[in-house]
Amino acid sequence: MKILKSIIVVASLVFACPTTIQAQESDNDFMLNLTEFTVKFGHDANFTDGVKKWNKCYKDNGGKGTWNVWNRVQGKDNVYVLASRMDSWAEMDESDPASKACSGIAFSSIIPHIESAEFNIASYMPERSRTKALGEDTIVWVYLFKVKDHMAFNEVVKDVTSTIKTKEGDNRGYWYAYAGGEKGDYFISVPIKDFAALDTERDSVWKVYESVHGAAKAKATRAKFNGAVSEVIDYAYTLSKELSMK
Repeated sequence: MKILKSIIVVASLVFACPTTIQAQESDNDFMLNLTEFTVKFGHDANFTDGVKKWNKCYKDNGGKGTWNVWNRVQGKDNVYVLASRMDSWAEMDESDPASKACSGIAFSSIIPHIESAEFNIASYMPERSRTKALGEDTIVWVYLFKVKDHMAFNEVVKDVTSTIKTKEGDNRGYWYAYAGGEKGDYFISVPIKDFAALDTERDSVWKVYESVHGAAKAKATRAKFNGAVSEVIDYAYTLSKELSMK
């Protein structure tokens, strides 16, 4: 957040970057700043060019921050999600001279091409997440959960993820809990190597759960899960390497 806090002040814009998604870090206590930009129709080239200019300016001015940028595949709008790591809330009090030096580029080359923006913070949940690093995966499939019974939801997720880890050796994705806001309550980001990998058939988590616990328990657990959530939304995102900062 410190990377672009100055831009929020001068331009009402966060240019901090889903993991979604950087759960591949070795330590487990961190948060993600998630900024979702909806780009105006026909403005994609202008927007991406503006981000590249901002990134170059930031690097040229000694900026040290890193982030990932993801472009949503499905849906009615052209959406980018920028995800950056934050190790503590105190980082939001810090300033970043490099980002301040580039605020003019945000005004002239990024903001005019944005339809809307949404800002969220999410805490990593290591106990139910995949331990393997993200690696060279270029796609993440994100499932967002709006929950009406948190106790039941977390009981099921704990049960299912521990089953998957026991059966397959690791969990399939990285879990996060939203810190307030209106986006939802929890989400899981499942890494995928590339689009070709989506053509490979793989048992669903419920099929794996059933293979361990039997059909009756799987049916009851799935019913408990369905009763605990009010909405499930999922999208695929591709990694925009040229817009990310490493």
